[in-house]
Amino acid sequence: MSDNPPIEFAFPDLGRWEKGDAPYIHVRDSGKPGPTVMVAALTHGNEVSGAIVVDDLLASGLKPRQGTLIFSFNNIEAYQRFDARNPFKSRMVDEDFNRTWGRLDRPATTLETRRAQVVKPYVERADLLLDLHSMHDDCVPLMLCGPLDRGVALARKLGAPADIVRDRGHAAGMRMRDYGAFGDPKSDRTALLIETGQHWRASSVVVAKDVTARFLAETGIVEPSDLPADWKQPAPAQQRVVQVTHAVATKHGNFNPARAFEGQEVIAKAGTLLGHDDGEPVTTPYDDCVLIMPAVNRPLRAGVTVVRLGRLI
Repeated sequence: MSDNPPIEFAFPDLGRWEKGDAPYIHVRDSGKPGPTVMVAALTHGNEVSGAIVVDDLLASGLKPRQGTLIFSFNNIEAYQRFDARNPFKSRMVDEDFNRTWGRLDRPATTLETRRAQVVKPYVERADLLLDLHSMHDDCVPLMLCGPLDRGVALARKLGAPADIVRDRGHAAGMRMRDYGAFGDPKSDRTALLIETGQHWRASSVVVAKDVTARFLAETGIVEPSDLPADWKQPAPAQQRVVQVTHAVATKHGNFNPARAFEGQEVIAKAGTLLGHDDGEPVTTPYDDCVLIMPAVNRPLRAGVTVVRLGRLI
């Protein structure tokens, strides 16, 4: 019997979107001044909730009232290799597409770097970018807004999800969200990355639709009435911002958690035991420590981030 999470929705056939301004990239220009707005899906090939959103918007014929709207299915080849018997494998083909963005000035030697070179000119055009992701584990939705104040400000304007995570990027390589002007403190270009929930939960599709509708309306590129009426959900009573301070990685994959942990759980006391890595204790560094996307409840490879720790700000 499979230990894989259930798949609660049908995957779209994306072959009809192959022919665009570039393969699986579509640009819709209003012909009027305004921002260039990009919505990207399938940065990881098994993160399908965003693909459902982009597929629906393309099929609806949505056009911007001003500015330019770009839709992209990023790692389409990984998606096309999806196998429900081994669903986590199709996250990528050769390497993680979302760790390549600091190396795009070098020769492209993997499928993902070659694809990133295709996507790159469209990312560079975008004033505002929403990158639609989902998670390996069942965690609450998170908006990863980057290290800059303008990312936090835009996430607050959207009003959802409840948790905004302010982080400095990924140690394993630059993400698309942080590439170029998006990571430049002197620029006003802004990118957000939404983690909608567990990859194949129906609720992840609901979150992806809600946040995309909020994002597109906030950019002013469309009117709320241009979007499906049932996409926007009630806003949370309030949002909270968590500043990432630590990333705990396992040295050799031998992390033993002290117990099962939940995403965004707040650990009240400093020094609380989270587990042991190669027998060494790992504890919370301060009071009211937030556990961000813990992966401690499953087997891990050497060097993988076990959990990120954050402060409420």
